[in-house]
Amino acid sequence: MGDMNSIEILTDLSQRPLQAAQALPDLSPEELNGHLGGHPNSIAWLLWHSGREIDVQLSDLTGRPQQWEDFRDRFDLGEIGDGFGLGHTPEQAAEIRVDDQQLLVDYLNTTLNAFTEYLETLSEDDFDEIIDENWTPAVTRGVRMVSIIDDAIQHVAQAAFIAGAPA
Repeated sequence: MGDMNSIEILTDLSQRPLQAAQALPDLSPEELNGHLGGHPNSIAWLLWHSGREIDVQLSDLTGRPQQWEDFRDRFDLGEIGDGFGLGHTPEQAAEIRVDDQQLLVDYLNTTLNAFTEYLETLSEDDFDEIIDENWTPAVTRGVRMVSIIDDAIQHVAQAAFIAGAPA
């Protein structure tokens, strides 16, 4: 015990957003798509975005197709769903309307499973590889992997807060 490596730590951490999403109470379509305090991001947007940001960034890292290919028709969001929400205007964020909570959780689960599968292909040395020189300092694979999971954790936590906030 006590000999966890980076891959095992990230694998464990990567399951936290899913556990939190699965623990949300059953929400009505109105609750999923409501906007607490007029904020543009609904619970549906937050859960959708969590899956999309994992999917898009993981596809960039692996060169594999996005999981979205299997979910696009089920979400039926049109072109707006093909993005991942970065830079959405309030009006664009409002276009992300999803009435099926389980679909949102299923997509998050699928993207996190793909994330874990990718982790299992890596060695400890792979985390030090610089993958994005557009930032200062340049971004390593390890930093990107932490960033992907951190973003999902934050957004699912926001969804959990909204789900527990009084109406």
